[in-house]
Amino acid sequence: MIKSLYVRVVLTYVTAVSIGLISAFLLSQFVIQTYGDQFIENLQIELAQDAASLEQAIHSNGIEQVGALLKQKGYAEKYDVRLYDSSRVMRVINGRDSSDLFIIPDQVVRFVLNGETYRGRDVSPSELVIGIPYEEAGSRYALFIQASEGSMSSVSTKLLIFALIINLLVGCVIIIIGAKYLVRPIRGMKAATEQLARGEFDIELEWGDRKDELGQLARSFNYMASQMQQLEGMRQTFVSNVSHEIQSPLTSISGFSKALQQNHLSEEERIRYLTIIQQESERVSRLTENLLKLASLESQHHPFSPRMYDLDEQLRQVVVAIEPLWSDKSIEWELDLVRTKIKADEDQMNQVWMNIIGNSIKFSPIGGHIRITIVKHIGSIEVRITDSGIGIPEEEQVKVFERFYKVDKSHNKIKSGNGLGLAIVKKIVSLHGGTVVLKSNPDAGITVIVTLPHIIS
Repeated sequence: MIKSLYVRVVLTYVTAVSIGLISAFLLSQFVIQTYGDQFIENLQIELAQDAASLEQAIHSNGIEQVGALLKQKGYAEKYDVRLYDSSRVMRVINGRDSSDLFIIPDQVVRFVLNGETYRGRDVSPSELVIGIPYEEAGSRYALFIQASEGSMSSVSTKLLIFALIINLLVGCVIIIIGAKYLVRPIRGMKAATEQLARGEFDIELEWGDRKDELGQLARSFNYMASQMQQLEGMRQTFVSNVSHEIQSPLTSISGFSKALQQNHLSEEERIRYLTIIQQESERVSRLTENLLKLASLESQHHPFSPRMYDLDEQLRQVVVAIEPLWSDKSIEWELDLVRTKIKADEDQMNQVWMNIIGNSIKFSPIGGHIRITIVKHIGSIEVRITDSGIGIPEEEQVKVFERFYKVDKSHNKIKSGNGLGLAIVKKIVSLHGGTVVLKSNPDAGITVIVTLPHIIS
């Protein structure tokens, strides 16, 4: 679960908040312990100074003017003021309701009524109360001045703001560190995609060993880059092969055309040169035709018109149609073709049988043997074409379906084709939902097995 990027983001946030709160609490405690006593002492000194100033003003203006004096001197928000008469009856001059005020002990009230000044700090370091004795018109009063809740709450507000700032700063630092850890791979992938756009496919992101979604994305990106690199290699190989396949016959055509311009050629030589030019022209024509056909098959717009027809009859017609190819080699045929109806594109499948059977004839020796068999299965049908030719090594049997791949590397013009026939076969069979595989024969030759679905008998 911890390997999930979602969980990591949530944990980063929770960690940032938790560490921020703990840091704020510890720093607040440190501030209170370090500066708290000094702050209280400053408040007590300020209270004593304001109380002395207020006492002088009361002596000059009278006890009834206390409220006005508080507002005049700006003390109304800073202090709560209570007045006790000689009967110790309390009257709130300024501040909160009497039930919310700090309870002043009765003995303290009597102490002040007896003419003594009460200073809370002499009793407790944190007590912010001063009692002033006052006498007017023969009556004694005890005037108590206390730091108001508003003045104390402002201190709490400042301390809370300080804690929130610490929490914010610590949380931001952790979030920035976590964001850097999360964003750095994304920036790397952005740069890598720009490299891909420039055609640079030799890329491998270094975050593939991560176990979260970014690691999965990096591994997928690396796989995509490697596949694109392979495709680029295949493209270059394809261009190279096409160039070779076209350049070779064009060179022959050009050379023999120049040779024909010579006047001393005999008729026999002239005919031979013209024959070679014709053969090479047909070779280029077949190549371009196969390239166009393969490109059309790989597009999404190639016509596909399946219909029901007799597969066994189609195979017999193909053998008859290419009789000029096998009659000169005295090929023996064995046709085991049960009556079979199949739904497929007849023209495309005709191309499949022409290519496969044409290869069997090409690579079979004089007096060779070719056997074509139809085998029915439930839901599918197999067409087996077995020859007695030179065979194909097992390690190359899969590669022969690649474009321009040739088992015969000699470029023999008689036996070597352009390497597109079986690529076209595989594409057509795949479009029909079938498969095509090769199997080596125990004695010699190869068996091509074409499996097609949807047999109708």
